[in-house]
Amino acid sequence: MLNRIVITGAPASGKTLFFERLKNSRLCDGFIFFDELARKLLLENQDYRNNWDKFHIDIYNRQVERENRHSTNSFITDRGTVDTFAFHPQTAQNVDSTIDKEYARYTAVILLESSANLGDRYYKTDKIRNESIKEALEIENNLHKAWSSHPNFHRLTAENSIENKFASFYQLFEGIIG
Repeated sequence: MLNRIVITGAPASGKTLFFERLKNSRLCDGFIFFDELARKLLLENQDYRNNWDKFHIDIYNRQVERENRHSTNSFITDRGTVDTFAFHPQTAQNVDSTIDKEYARYTAVILLESSANLGDRYYKTDKIRNESIKEALEIENNLHKAWSSHPNFHRLTAENSIENKFASFYQLFEGIIG
């Protein structure tokens, strides 16, 4: 059986860290890994911040293209196509898709709650991830709304220990892939 798993979450949720750790796990031998596109595109071209329509359409199209290129492989992706709709709802119309069509692309979704839920002590920003706590929680809420109807949706709560959160994540991940 092919596993096509999305790891998603608002800024500072641990998704990139957990994604990188999975790459080194024997449990994931044979999986293709798709890094997050948004950060990559913003690092390549800051002008995207002035044209959100183009930015999100480019993310969507690049994500679909790489998933289609590896259609016979199991994969794990740091964000999926539905994330684009959560961040920029009009993208669904712009690319002529629906949430149900996008859900069908994936066998499971894991939403990691952001450390923004834990307050200033745990939530940190950087040059690309510059959202306030309020904005990060709004993103998390939008992601939850967008993904929560997926038939194999899982939400992992924020924890003050990233190691404990990863242990919970890994146990959940093992259960998903069987």
